[in-house]
Amino acid sequence: MKLIDYEPIVGKSTIEEIRMLASKLEGREVVNVNSTYVGGGVAEILNRMVPILQGLGIDARWNVIKGNPAFFEVTKKFHNALHGRKESISDDDFALFLDINRKNMAEMDFHGQIMFIHDPQPSALIEKKGAGGKWIWRCHIDVSNPDERVWRFLERFVIQYDATVFSAPAFSRPLPIRQFLISPSIDPLSDKNKELSKQQIDAAMERLGIPRDKPIITQVSRFDYMKDPVGVITAFEMVRRSVDARLVLVGGGATDDPEGEKVLAQVKERANGNPDIHIISGQARTDIEINALQRASTVIVQKSLKEGFALTVSEALWKGKPVVASCVGGIPLQVKHKLTGLLSHGIEGTAYGIRQLLANPDYARWLGENGREHVRHNFLITRHVRDYLLLFINLDHTEDVIHL
Repeated sequence: MKLIDYEPIVGKSTIEEIRMLASKLEGREVVNVNSTYVGGGVAEILNRMVPILQGLGIDARWNVIKGNPAFFEVTKKFHNALHGRKESISDDDFALFLDINRKNMAEMDFHGQIMFIHDPQPSALIEKKGAGGKWIWRCHIDVSNPDERVWRFLERFVIQYDATVFSAPAFSRPLPIRQFLISPSIDPLSDKNKELSKQQIDAAMERLGIPRDKPIITQVSRFDYMKDPVGVITAFEMVRRSVDARLVLVGGGATDDPEGEKVLAQVKERANGNPDIHIISGQARTDIEINALQRASTVIVQKSLKEGFALTVSEALWKGKPVVASCVGGIPLQVKHKLTGLLSHGIEGTAYGIRQLLANPDYARWLGENGREHVRHNFLITRHVRDYLLLFINLDHTEDVIHL
């Protein structure tokens, strides 16, 4: 996809600004490192971001840290603990984390003027930092209330970076290095978000086997405890006491998330064969099918217990859909209560919000329209590209915290 293709959506002045900023960085090497090419918001962003940067004349590359199943078991425990969940993490777990990072240090190419390291899994790669070049740690998760033992372990690496990037002000930590605040984004031209015809939507819903004879309530998320899919089923059952509807839970896994299959099994058990609960997982869906499902849904839900940002919310809002979402993580940046959607607390609050939207379709439509414009101005990939370009340019400045 070329930058010019976004002009009808964001306007000519935005495209010109991005090109002007990129001209100051032409030929500069930017190496991204994360833990998976597939699954989750980070991989989706990098899949779209890297080609755009390359098209702007920046030598952008993307590498993935290699690890065995035991390593990803440990990093999943780190992920949960950083979100405040109780986890049993041993000294051997910390040692394994370091061992895998150091093996990657020996094998990975670190030739780049900017090393952009994403999330905790590859954070210890900073030990490879040499003279010259800038290293940035990009934290996509909410570390506002972490397990202190895990955070102290990671902090010793984080403070060696030249800068950190957090998704929201509340996520940041007291650190002796510079902090940038940059929200994630969605790509409006990707298969998951581009406009679809009625015929495409109808065909996708038929392939997925979801009848459209009653309102459809949908949550799109990895099968993860933090996304609380079992809680969504309970909220749906409460809604069903007064409104006949269908529930769709759709999501896949990521290669760095070993808990997915276990959570999926629990969701299927909780659904207990209810024909109005549709569970779609793994390779059973494509991005276009998810796009069509969101567009065909009556209400989109994101009932997270903890959340980094929840780009699935931006995806739903971009499609003009009314959203009921938990007031956690970066969701309140996207859902302005009673303006661009409804924020909820707990299972009962989620059920109440869904019932309110089903009972008031005009209000639901108004929220969806507001939500789409909110995403257009704040959470599209063009804004994200601009912010990253500003980040790279501003690395020579000395401010403690810069809002982009």
